[in-house]
Amino acid sequence: MQRYDRLKEILRLDPDKDFLAIYRLTATYEFPWDFTRALELALFRTYAVPGIGGLLAETAEFTERTQKRYDDTALLLDAVVEHGFDSDTARTAIRRVNQMHRSYDISNDDMRYVLCTFVVIPARWLDAYGWRPMTHHERRASANYYATLGRHMGITDIPGSYEEFEATLDAYEAAHFGWDEGARAVADATLDLMASWYPAPLAPAVRRGGIALLDDSLIDAFRYEAPRSGVRKLVRGALRLRGRAVRLLPPRRTPHYARQNPEIKGYPGGYDVGELGTFPGPGSGGCPVPHPRRPAGAEAQPPA
Repeated sequence: MQRYDRLKEILRLDPDKDFLAIYRLTATYEFPWDFTRALELALFRTYAVPGIGGLLAETAEFTERTQKRYDDTALLLDAVVEHGFDSDTARTAIRRVNQMHRSYDISNDDMRYVLCTFVVIPARWLDAYGWRPMTHHERRASANYYATLGRHMGITDIPGSYEEFEATLDAYEAAHFGWDEGARAVADATLDLMASWYPAPLAPAVRRGGIALLDDSLIDAFRYEAPRSGVRKLVRGALRLRGRAVRLLPPRRTPHYARQNPEIKGYPGGYDVGELGTFPGPGSGGCPVPHPRRPAGAEAQPPA
């Protein structure tokens, strides 16, 4: 297999009908490391909307149980990618996400914005740092994939194309990014978590490197000290060099899913998708889309 053979396979598929297959090939074969980093950045951006960041601070999930919340979010989202929307595993994962969201007063606009980040930020990341940019074909498939996920989550007024997702994201950030003390605490906790994945002497540099990846709108919203231009150039230049190096490597022959990431640390013995996340109390709401009950024990996943 040659370096661009899988892209040829992707381009033979229909982004309106085969969007799951295209997204899976793009995310788990072509760019698994990049998609992990880009989706981390996508979630990080959502904290700058005070209604989202402030709520996450109130729940304390991202400040007191940061690793677990990171693990659960990644595993629940990736269960759909790995198993497909019609599988028991994906239905259980979506039900868990909906049960958690429905226990809080989250607006449809905020939910739609989060969905937009999952579509737009990976494409922008790959444009900047990938071994190749994401094609229009892949962007269209990604938009269709997340539009389908959004409908399963009961989100309304979902954009109909990648371009509409991008326009919605930019407009929402321009209107809603702002300071919130709780959101800053969530952002700090997330940076501290990422720094904790490396040897302690490197932690300050990792944290500075993370901030160097943020654009000015995020720096302003969180009131971080603007990184020095030299630091930004160094961090971003290193990522671009990585992309060029990856381009010279042979293509992956097996998929890489989030459950295989070394950053997922909370489930060394495996996990049950139905037990991930938090469990709201009675009367707090549930999934807006009906799903058949999963068979007991059917969702067990092996450790990475």
